[in-house]
Amino acid sequence: MFSISPFAISFAITDDTVLQDAKLVADDNTIKVDNQVMIVADLSNGQDRNQKFAYIVQILNENDIVVSLSWLTGSLSAYQTFSPAQSWTPTQAGTYTVQIFVWESVDNPTPLSHPLLLTVNVVDTEV
Repeated sequence: MFSISPFAISFAITDDTVLQDAKLVADDNTIKVDNQVMIVADLSNGQDRNQKFAYIVQILNENDIVVSLSWLTGSLSAYQTFSPAQSWTPTQAGTYTVQIFVWESVDNPTPLSHPLLLTVNVVDTEV
């Protein structure tokens, strides 16, 4: 499966597009197997022009194997802020790393902001 390394991307990033405040949103405060969670971050366009973007979420298991890769694309108007979200339903308990990227497009991996990382502990449903 395709894997994105946050350290293998060369950064020519300005402060014009900012990705920040990544968080997980679930029905309760515990992330459980087979329960959907939303991965949300705040994206801001500090430019006086529109900016196309791809919001990419990659999830790796404890062995650094990609278990989920999803994205959405769009365009931010000048000075617009947006909170994109991608859903994920974990199928196994464990510790996962969530990597969030914002690129110009899926075909053009030019980063618009530094990636964000989250560590997620998923527990069995019986817990």
